[in-house]
Amino acid sequence: MENSSSRLIAPSLLLFAILYGGMVPLGGFLGAKQVALGPLAVEAGIFPFLTLIAISSGIAELHGRAVADKLVRFGFIPLILAIILTVFVLQLPTDEGMYEPAKEAFPIIVGQGWRMMAAGILAYGVSVSLNVWIFARMTANNGRLLPLRGFVAAALSQIIDTLIFITVSFYGVRPIADLMIGQMIAKVVLSAVMVPLMVMAVVAIGRKMDAKAELPAG
Repeated sequence: MENSSSRLIAPSLLLFAILYGGMVPLGGFLGAKQVALGPLAVEAGIFPFLTLIAISSGIAELHGRAVADKLVRFGFIPLILAIILTVFVLQLPTDEGMYEPAKEAFPIIVGQGWRMMAAGILAYGVSVSLNVWIFARMTANNGRLLPLRGFVAAALSQIIDTLIFITVSFYGVRPIADLMIGQMIAKVVLSAVMVPLMVMAVVAIGRKMDAKAELPAG
């Protein structure tokens, strides 16, 4: 007979924790590209970052704020490890036979100054924690207002994320007001388009997985 202690971790929590851990460093890597979405311009890292927002909100809905907060804290591990490994790899000598365009482009794409690295860590911790807090405070029974709660929490947290990241990264280096406003508008629009659907998907998939995995009573 299977030991019940092996079933203590809900399947949905295991799945989304794995996805969450993968999205954290991916956001920094994809952020090297600026994408144009009609009149809006935003770094591509916003897409995995909004995935983090949706997953953390979904986990808060499924398993409670305390579990979601713990997930956010654990997210620092892959983020910091990815930065350490990136710095380490950049210090290693480059193979002379490496494809020339890639040889020149690699340090530009993955290399970041210490200010941007610090900004990324700080912005991640504050904004995703704020998202979980706002989402959990807007409590609604039986999943009511789930899309609205997801959007409001995501939009407010993305505004704070932009304030922190751009200020820490670029203050004193370049004018930041126009950059900050443009990024805020783009992120709020994307939060409205993407996050409500993603949060509903996370919650629906999680509830279905956990319902199938329930142990029989007795």
